[in-house]
Amino acid sequence: MSRDPGLQPERTRLAWRRTLLAVTAILLLELRLAFTGRVFDALLAGLAVATWLGVLVVDWRRATGAGPRGPQRWSIPFTALAAAGLALLGVLHVVGGLR
Repeated sequence: MSRDPGLQPERTRLAWRRTLLAVTAILLLELRLAFTGRVFDALLAGLAVATWLGVLVVDWRRATGAGPRGPQRWSIPFTALAAAGLALLGVLHVVGGLR
């Protein structure tokens, strides 16, 4: 008997794409802050770009199914750590004097 996946794969792909969209929005806001002329903001923007690139690779592979079949054990923890890192980035901006 073959398995009928229904809409679950589509919902999963859409969830990964929403995650990537949210991280992209955070990156754009971070890049806007990077042009304040402060080195601190430029360094944080560099960290945001590196995080975005990592999430882009992981989420794109998950959303498009381009990666190996089956779940990859590191993709969800990596994305969770990236989200926590971006939250910490916001805290650093507040502590560093967000303009």
